Amino acid sequence: MSTDVKRVITVLTALLLAALTTTASPAARAADGDGQSAGQSAGQSAGQSAGQRIADALRTSPVYVDEAYADAVPPSRQRQLAQQIRRTGLPIKVVLTPLTRGDAFDGDSGVLAGTVRDRLPDRRELVLITTDGDFADSLNGYEWPADTHQTRDAVAAAGFLNETRDAGLADLTGKAVELVAEGKGTQRYEEAIKDLDGSAAPSATPDDPGDSAATSAASYSGGSAWWLLVGVPALALAALAARGGIRTRKPAPAVPQLVFATARAADEAELRRRAEAEVLALGEATQAADLATTPGLQHALDAYAAAGTVLDEARGLPDLAGVLALVQEGQDALTGTDAALPRCFFHPLHGRAALRTGWRPLGRRDRLDVAVCQECADALRDRRAPEVLTDTDEDGRTVPYFELPAERSVWAATGYGSLTAPLAGINSRRIRAR
Repeated sequence: MSTDVKRVITVLTALLLAALTTTASPAARAADGDGQSAGQSAGQSAGQSAGQRIADALRTSPVYVDEAYADAVPPSRQRQLAQQIRRTGLPIKVVLTPLTRGDAFDGDSGVLAGTVRDRLPDRRELVLITTDGDFADSLNGYEWPADTHQTRDAVAAAGFLNETRDAGLADLTGKAVELVAEGKGTQRYEEAIKDLDGSAAPSATPDDPGDSAATSAASYSGGSAWWLLVGVPALALAALAARGGIRTRKPAPAVPQLVFATARAADEAELRRRAEAEVLALGEATQAADLATTPGLQHALDAYAAAGTVLDEARGLPDLAGVLALVQEGQDALTGTDAALPRCFFHPLHGRAALRTGWRPLGRRDRLDVAVCQECADALRDRRAPEVLTDTDEDGRTVPYFELPAERSVWAATGYGSLTAPLAGINSRRIRAR
């Protein structure tokens, strides 16, 4: 897919979300405007504990990175970002955490922002940069008491610059901080997306995020705002077709399908690049290891070989997640950390698990002992469904990967390390296949 197509889709999604924010959701307006109101709503839900945990971490560092993004933004880059923020002299905070519908913030970055702001000790002035609930590699910007530094446009612009086209999450965040400090966010945003349809686009958000509800009431009365929900997609898709991105001979796919299909493809491509890099790094580490001082070297070599084979044959996210699980197993063998927890059972892309817990699958009486990340543990504790990695069954339906028959999926059989080691599962399958 061309860069122009990807950019138009991203702009379209941003504008649709902006339209929904200004017309429909009192909760979102509360999160954007009155932090106390958002905090009170979140205080009645699971967002309270998650928001407090993030706020507590932000008291010691202006950068909070969830374990799920630890590989993308390692501690060394977190320290660099913190130093960059301190040099600006601005009250900037960064929160990089996965967002998905049904989580502590219902997948809404606005609710996350309002919840965190309400729990910080000094809320008078705050610039907050967060991950986006729809695209894992996108960022959103919020500022209180007013958008003095044009934060929202500045953060939005960071994702459209040529220099950040293939940037990782750490570099994208650094660029967002830089643009906020520059104070010309709206100008940068308009310049960045000007080439999409040949004219400058309107500012992504109202000038004053604190008055979003008032702005909505004053500017859009009754049903007149619904032109955004119809006109914006039509105009964006027309511009895309004019550039050759969509063939007009065939009916254009529904906008949500187009957006989510593109997001899945982008996620898979990014994950494949990451898996390739980690397999290469494991191979270099095994070559540099000394057999005399590394008892687990052969195990690491076997895991490296298996990871390479799975990577070559990977058909989607479940297999790519399996590559990461095998790499982690190999790394643990090199360092001798036999007691280390595997990746999260429910969604291995969340990263290494934080604890083990009992879980009873729907329709079964027995309980499984599985390793889970903190977010999934919180969801189970609050009786919410955790985010799960999905796969496709024989009928073409999308189901949780662990619901596939164990004989059909090595990942369902091993739980990415929760039920048995990934390498052991692969070796067992090879023996049965002989």
